Amino acid sequence: MLDMYDYQNDVWLCHSFGGHCYNFTAFQPAANVLREILVFLEAHPSEVVTIFIEDYVRSPNALSRVFNASGLMEYWYPMNQMPRNGSWPLLSTMIKHNHRLLVFTSVKSKEASEGIAFEWNYVVENKYGDEGMNSTSCPNRAESSPMNTTSKSLVLMNYFQTTPISYVACTNNLSPLVNMLRACHQFSAKRWANFVAVDFYLLGDASEAVNVANGHMVCGCDNVAYCRPNASFGTCDMPPPPPPPTPPPSSPASTSSWIPYYTSSDSTTPGFNRFSQVITITVLLLLLFITF
Repeated sequence: MLDMYDYQNDVWLCHSFGGHCYNFTAFQPAANVLREILVFLEAHPSEVVTIFIEDYVRSPNALSRVFNASGLMEYWYPMNQMPRNGSWPLLSTMIKHNHRLLVFTSVKSKEASEGIAFEWNYVVENKYGDEGMNSTSCPNRAESSPMNTTSKSLVLMNYFQTTPISYVACTNNLSPLVNMLRACHQFSAKRWANFVAVDFYLLGDASEAVNVANGHMVCGCDNVAYCRPNASFGTCDMPPPPPPPTPPPSSPASTSSWIPYYTSSDSTTPGFNRFSQVITITVLLLLLFITF
């Protein structure tokens, strides 16, 4: 998710207001980050990257020029092959054809003028910030069609607070994130999110939430770890039950007996008691694809 603006006769990353970038909000030229993405794609030949551009670039063809200069066109997913209301190809197919970079713009006219896909022709997205964190609903953001619009083939789910706070994100990126995924699944015409946007993605266990969504899409299981290779959809390897607790030491003065018991476990959210390394990276998009 990159905000791009005209600035200093170039395209810059900036988080600003009124459609203008200022020196106190400018970050760096977009070309720098695009080169980083190029290095990543070259070093990881089985990875796919998606860029959502909040587009304030008004100079004609400036955005396409910066992409052409970056070297990323080698990996560009052709816009004319993007299905608007059908199924996307398997990740393996995209990797095979080296179509490993998807780019969307928020400006409709650039689909015709520069060949960059207009996001809202392909994607539905829920509200971001505090308004998008109620697991009893999954309201669409203003620019998006309603979440249950099946003619838009991809689903993006935001789950982060308006004001980012790391220790709060640590809790949000656990079971509450899975609960929101399930809510948006219901409100998005029974479709699991293809993209999940969170703050501080290494806090909590956001990757396990993605594993839940991937499991349902890839093999019909509650977690992708339960998918059985070369098995029919819905055939799952369930994890073993947790071991019984260790009995307390016996007391000679006590005549009561100890009865073993098993604690309940939510098999759909394994690993949610683990905390990952703390690194304050603001937003990560985790790419998922329907595999039918």
